[in-house]
Amino acid sequence: MIYLLMNGQVSVFILILIAIIISLTFHEWGHARAAKYFGDNTAEQMGRLTLNPAAHIDPLGLLMVAVVGFGFAKPVPTNPRNFRVHWADFYVAAAGPLMNLVLAIFFANLYTLGLKMGWEFFYGEGQQIFFSYLVIINIVLMLFNLIPLGPLDGHYIFPYFLPKDMAYRYRILNAQYGSLLLMGLVVLSIVGVPIFRFIMSIGQSIMPYLVF
Repeated sequence: MIYLLMNGQVSVFILILIAIIISLTFHEWGHARAAKYFGDNTAEQMGRLTLNPAAHIDPLGLLMVAVVGFGFAKPVPTNPRNFRVHWADFYVAAAGPLMNLVLAIFFANLYTLGLKMGWEFFYGEGQQIFFSYLVIINIVLMLFNLIPLGPLDGHYIFPYFLPKDMAYRYRILNAQYGSLLLMGLVVLSIVGVPIFRFIMSIGQSIMPYLVF
C-alpha cells in the first residue's frame, strides 16, 4: 500500500486503510461474540466485545499492512475452560472468517442495490474504490485466516476435519513449526513470490458470485 502514498494517491490510501480497519474490527468482534455465546466472557471483560476499532487494531500490525501489505490485529483472548460445548473453539475460530464473508456479501449487495436504485451516495470514483476494496479485503481476510498455519484461525478449524490421531500430530507440528512456516510464506511474498497474490486472485473470482 505504501506505493499509493509514493504516487500521491493519498485519498485512495485512506479509503483502503479505512476498509481494512472495518474488516479487522468486525473479524475480531466476531471471535469475541462467539466466545461469549459459548460461555467465555474473557474477551468481554477485557473490552473486546465492541465494534470500537481502538479495542482491536494493533498499531504495529496496521503499520505493517500499510508498508508491506501484511499485518494483524490484536488477537481476542479466550479461556477454553469456560466453553460449554466441545466444538466451541472451532466455532469461535470460524466466527472471524465467517464475519468477513457476511460483510463481503452485505456490502457487495448494498453497493449494487445503491447503484440500481440511483442513490446518489453510491455514485463516484471514491465510492467505487471504497466498496470494491471493502468487499475484496473481507474475502481475502477470510481466505487468509483459513490457512491452517501458526496462529491463524485455520489451525483451530483444520483438526476437526482430520482423524483423531492425525489431528493430534498436526497440533503438535503446528505448535512447533506453524508460525515459522507462516512467516516464511510472508517473507517470500514480500520479496516477490506470488504466494498471497494467488489468494487475491481467488477472492476476485469469488466477488461476482456474492451479488444476489
